[in-house]
Amino acid sequence: MTAETTDMPAVADGAPGAAPARPAPTVQADGSPVLTVADYIDEAYVFLGAGAAVLLQMAMPGVGHGVADHSDTLSDPLGRLRTTMSYIYAVSIGTDAERKAIVEMVNKAHIPVRGEGYNAFDPKLQLWVAATLYHGGIDLHERLHGPMDPASAEAIYRESQAYGTALQVRDEMWPEDLAGFREYWDSTVAELAVDGKVLAYARNLLKGGSAPWYIRIGMPLNRLVTTGLLPEQVRRAYRLKWSRPRQLLFDTLFRVIRVVYPWIPRAVRTLPARYYLNDLRKRIRDGRPIAR
Repeated sequence: MTAETTDMPAVADGAPGAAPARPAPTVQADGSPVLTVADYIDEAYVFLGAGAAVLLQMAMPGVGHGVADHSDTLSDPLGRLRTTMSYIYAVSIGTDAERKAIVEMVNKAHIPVRGEGYNAFDPKLQLWVAATLYHGGIDLHERLHGPMDPASAEAIYRESQAYGTALQVRDEMWPEDLAGFREYWDSTVAELAVDGKVLAYARNLLKGGSAPWYIRIGMPLNRLVTTGLLPEQVRRAYRLKWSRPRQLLFDTLFRVIRVVYPWIPRAVRTLPARYYLNDLRKRIRDGRPIAR
């Protein structure tokens, strides 16, 4: 399933680690703008999908075992969140220097992450992780703003491939178009499996791990959102209870968010993104570790 990797690949144009290609068109034929990742990735609502993305990633055994064996998410969940969001922001809206720095740090952190059946440099595993980041962002955007127009959807799909190609995923590993991605997504979800090790880890994660008290008190709401965003077969794999009342509560919550969220000033909505980007820039400037 995995191949041994002893050396990290060099960064070159069009190769893993290269800066992401920006979509060429900015305006459609009717004059409406073509959306890009930068138009939504700094919005606070993307954090709603963090839990679902992690559980989807871990349901692929190679990823799940790697996390369970090597990750410090349970002992330092906020530190792990900082690392993940720093990577997402640097790759999608950061400068070339910031992308280069976070990729080097992530590659370094991945060196010891290998074991029976997994290797953090495995591009197939990285492709699935990148796919969950792309899918989660789009899913939440459309839940709040409705279906995306085809041109914007295609542009964002192309741009989001950088989540994987910045590391060891090759360009040709991504499905050619959105239809192909949907087929890849559905077929991969159908094959996901959760064993005892991953299940125990996920249960501790959904309790908040060693997060501060002010995070743990919000975990019941977090579990509702996380469970509601998961495909039904993945809920069953994690033995997460779901019912019509819970679905109603989930739907009501998102109806409220759709009404309230636009009234929040953008400066407030993008505060977490600006915080993590500023933290990343300070760490680069001071020579402190970025990835954990």
